[in-house]
Amino acid sequence: MAAPDPVDVRLLNAVAETGRAAVHELAAYLGMDVREVAARLAALSTSGLPLVVGVECDPNGIRNALASAGVHPGPPQPPPQHSGGYPAPPPGAGAPPPPQQPHPSGPHSGGHPVHGGMSGPYQHPNSPYPPAAPQGPPAGQGPQPPQQPLGPPPVGAAGQQPPTPPGTWGPPTSSAWPRGDGAGDHAPRPPAVPKSGKVGNKLDTVGPDGEPVSVLLVEVVDPADFLFSAAGHTLEAGQRAVVVHIELTNRGTSVFDSPPDQHLLLVAQDGSTVSKSSVALSSRPPHSAGVSPGETGGGHTVFVLPEETELRSVEWSPHPDPGPHSLVWDISDL
Repeated sequence: MAAPDPVDVRLLNAVAETGRAAVHELAAYLGMDVREVAARLAALSTSGLPLVVGVECDPNGIRNALASAGVHPGPPQPPPQHSGGYPAPPPGAGAPPPPQQPHPSGPHSGGHPVHGGMSGPYQHPNSPYPPAAPQGPPAGQGPQPPQQPLGPPPVGAAGQQPPTPPGTWGPPTSSAWPRGDGAGDHAPRPPAVPKSGKVGNKLDTVGPDGEPVSVLLVEVVDPADFLFSAAGHTLEAGQRAVVVHIELTNRGTSVFDSPPDQHLLLVAQDGSTVSKSSVALSSRPPHSAGVSPGETGGGHTVFVLPEETELRSVEWSPHPDPGPHSLVWDISDL
């Protein structure tokens, strides 16, 4: 089994935390190119994971944009019948679907188009997950009960997607997101992305139990080898130390029980993360558990990482995995 791609793992953790999010917001949160995030999500959705990549739009706005470009809006056309073609999208709301054509080999109810025979689902090259089982009956057999596909919606004459039912975005086998006003003029607001800032910025969020808190990134010392050595510790060859100083203000009515830096991470330029070290410094006191309502608790966190690692950001989260309540400070220019 191939080891999972660390960038895919970080992306999936963010998706699992939100449940549903816009691609451009995930890209902004992770500091990635939106096209790379879209490509990775599309590939992961065909690798057997319970993941659907959806699309939302203003139908009238899209039609107006097509008309202004000199293109007459109309129903989607079937893709060219050859290997490597991109499947056409399913019929949109308000546009009639193209007529279905019978396939010479008989009815077909599977989740994949038939172009001379069934083919298995695409397997992401770095995915540790098994590919999804192919949908539909073998050639020559009669109709089978329809199954919901995990991958892209069916296209082509043999597997044309049914018309979009009223009151939803897209086909029911994809995202099926409800429209904002019943006419498709407004899309529902996606989940908020984590707040971001620079060193010296205080950002508001919530703790693990939903209590309001504020976190201030006071200082990042990189490298901090001299502080590490002054405390009597020794770095191995090829390592460096980094010290991060944060302060957490409890704006709720209950005690914040965890140490403020419990889920504090450093994020490298390649998307990998560095967890905190158990080392404490004599000159920079560590965090202690418990911040009472209305009070501020501060401390210093030590990280030990490879000397050549280029850092991108400091990340604070109320839970082990990043999510919409995480905080991100950009330190790439330090």
